[in-house]
Amino acid sequence: MKTIHIFALIIFISCSEDSPTIPNESENRNDDTNKDWLIPKNQVYDGGPGKDGIPAISEPELIAADEATWLSGNDLVLGIADGDDIRAYPHQILDWHEIINDQTNNHSLAVIYCPLTGTGIGWNRIMDSIETTFGVSGLLYNSNIIPYDRKTDSYWSQLINGAVNGPLTGKQAETINLIETSWETWKTSYPSTKVVSRNTGYSRSYGNYPYGNYKDDELLLFPVSNTDDRLNRKERVLAIFIQEAVKAYTFEKLTAHENLIIDSFQGQDVVVTGSEEANLIVAFQNKLNDGSTPEFDVVHNNLPGILRDNQGNVWDISGRAISGPRTGEQLQSVTQIMGYWFAFVAFYPEIELFDK
Repeated sequence: MKTIHIFALIIFISCSEDSPTIPNESENRNDDTNKDWLIPKNQVYDGGPGKDGIPAISEPELIAADEATWLSGNDLVLGIADGDDIRAYPHQILDWHEIINDQTNNHSLAVIYCPLTGTGIGWNRIMDSIETTFGVSGLLYNSNIIPYDRKTDSYWSQLINGAVNGPLTGKQAETINLIETSWETWKTSYPSTKVVSRNTGYSRSYGNYPYGNYKDDELLLFPVSNTDDRLNRKERVLAIFIQEAVKAYTFEKLTAHENLIIDSFQGQDVVVTGSEEANLIVAFQNKLNDGSTPEFDVVHNNLPGILRDNQGNVWDISGRAISGPRTGEQLQSVTQIMGYWFAFVAFYPEIELFDK
């Protein structure tokens, strides 16, 4: 039965528009088109569609939340709250395009999403005072997207957050945290949000996941360099990145701690909150801008606020104070990405797992 299942999935993916094919070892990226890689060149795989075969979106059309009737409350989105400019990028769109080049109030933003690793992050598109856009190279490392920038044609690794080939090799991306949560949680937190429209200029089966049962089974389509069986491969976790070290948090442990974890990692105190019901895990530094350390507790079932402190402030899912004496202030961020467990352990074999 397993052989039949895998064969059926290969047929599905091979026939799906803009989806990758399963590689043979001979399909590794071994040519000399680009010279020096910071990652093992023989572990860079060609996903199938080719460069720009999966088309990134630039200048996306945005619509009001109540116009997005095609989104269900459980659908996942990546969201950003940039002042009063609130935007949601649905997985329904990102599954087919992977990159959205956008411009918010304060950010030239590239939304970089990999459906095979379930990871999404924002990158600043301004590098060395020059603005660029990103495209999908069609290459993968550890099953993870390798974008390229259109100014220098450098190739980047999403989960390394840096350029791994080309003129900018070694340069780190400036990350912009995006919040992954359900559409219901996002629009309840931010009723005025805009959302990327299905009017993308491309004909795609938005709403139909292009990779079959991939999210629900243990099958990987491309090789990875390290595995770790402490969790199921495709369990969604929050990974935080501090000083090149990584730590992961699960919904199970968050629930066991009544949706509030106060932790220390790499010398920084962090607060991790959210809930499985809201399909949300987020992390912040457990310190305010003036250096004070508040005592937090959870605001139960009362979005948009999720945290309150002993100073009388209530904080939302983006870490903004929405009431109290610090209204308008922002909790200090921690670089973080939601994604599949297997993806983080492939890149970071020494990853810590919160297990208290």
